[in-house]
Amino acid sequence: MTLAQQAVDDKTNEIPVALELLHHIVLEGRIVTMDALLTQRHLAQHIVAARGDYVMVVKENQPQLLDDIQTVFALAPMAGERRTMAATVDLGHGRIEQRSLQTSHILAGYSDWPGLAQVLRLERQVILKKTGEVREEVVAKLAPERADAARLLALVRGHWSIENRSYWVLDVTFAEDRSQVRCGNIPQVMAALRNTVVGLMRWAGHTNMAAAYRRFAAQPQAALRLIGIA
Repeated sequence: MTLAQQAVDDKTNEIPVALELLHHIVLEGRIVTMDALLTQRHLAQHIVAARGDYVMVVKENQPQLLDDIQTVFALAPMAGERRTMAATVDLGHGRIEQRSLQTSHILAGYSDWPGLAQVLRLERQVILKKTGEVREEVVAKLAPERADAARLLALVRGHWSIENRSYWVLDVTFAEDRSQVRCGNIPQVMAALRNTVVGLMRWAGHTNMAAAYRRFAAQPQAALRLIGIA
């Protein structure tokens, strides 16, 4: 469910406005997951200062951190280094998807990345429909005693489910990318309305957003009841 949003204009990207968005969210005791674009020092520092935790994907936009993590997993475990592993296998849609995640705490205290407690390597292999292997490096503030490999793998998978349960619904079911609304604040208002509708339908127990969208379009009285208007 989308709880907050921040407008991004055509002259910039999400990085400058992400911090402003985080200021509107209670972070203490929460886990923030981010993709590689938002793996930024100032965002990590803000989450740490707000007593939150993070799990961030690391790519080439953070070359030193990426190199450190890749070096860790390219070598055998050092004396005293704790490594944990977790794996899942999913079958469906004509494919088998295997994921394995390995963790290490060896960079905690060595790397100057804000709040770093563990680094992770996620390996994903898709068989039949598409054969190949994808590796991703991840950094987390969650200490090993608070989050083992299995929990971290669930957090990473949960992050990517946002793509399917939110962005994909907005793009496909609500055709957001094809919207002709361009003037003033109207695009942001419409985005807020779409996010609210998706959240309400999920809160009401609907899992197929396209079917729910058609139902409420055909039965406006049901839509009014959903927002408390009898």
